[in-house]
Formats: sequence, C-alpha cells, structure tokens
Amino acid sequence: QVQLVESGGGLVQTGGSLRLSCAASGRTFTMDAMGWFRQAPGKEREFVAAIRLSAGNTRYADSVKGRFTISRDNAKNTVYLQMNSLKAEDTAVYYCAGAQDLGNLWAGLISYWGQGTQVTVSS
Repeated sequence: QVQLVESGGGLVQTGGSLRLSCAASGRTFTMDAMGWFRQAPGKEREFVAAIRLSAGNTRYADSVKGRFTISRDNAKNTVYLQMNSLKAEDTAVYYCAGAQDLGNLWAGLISYWGQGTQVTVSS
C-alpha cells in the first residue's frame, strides 16, 4: 500500500500563490505517476495536473495552464503543486493521487488518494 499526505492548503486572496505538497510513503515503487485533482462544492472531482515520476513529463488541465506548476522530488517521494495567480474558481478541496502510470492517472484510474487539503481563494 501507499500513503499520500497533502499539506499546504489555506486561505489566500485572488492573485495570490500557494504551494501544495504531497508526501508518499509505503510501496512507492508501485507508482510512476502522481498528480492533483480538485473538487469544488456541488461539482465533480476534476483533474488538475500530473507528473511522471521517472521522466518528469507533465500534464495540466486547460484551466490551470500557465498558472500552476507540478514538480517532484524523487529523493523525498514528494510532489508539489505551485499555484500562482489564484482565482476564486480555484477554490476546492485538492486531492493528491497516485497511479501506475501517467496514462492511468490522466484517465482517472487512480490507485491511491490522499485525504485532501482545502484551498480557498477570496476575492
């Protein structure tokens, strides 16, 4: 099993920045992709960003391209999501996800989920 623990959420004003972290532990060798999804109140969970752990390939939702950056530190088994130019519509619970590969994660075939961290952007 793999455990994913998120941190870094909080309250920020429109235009501000936050950095989320997701630390993985356990059988991390079973994953080659990690990423972030988010769920706003009354909406379905949606893909935000993903990274291939072995090669560093990244994918982003159109809504966050140019504003969010996903990165990883394989030595620490940690993935980061740097969020800049935050908007009110970015308000959601952000979930870290792990999958066997990038294609699976992109398709929503998630092996592991974190508990979620709240991001609130106030105008």
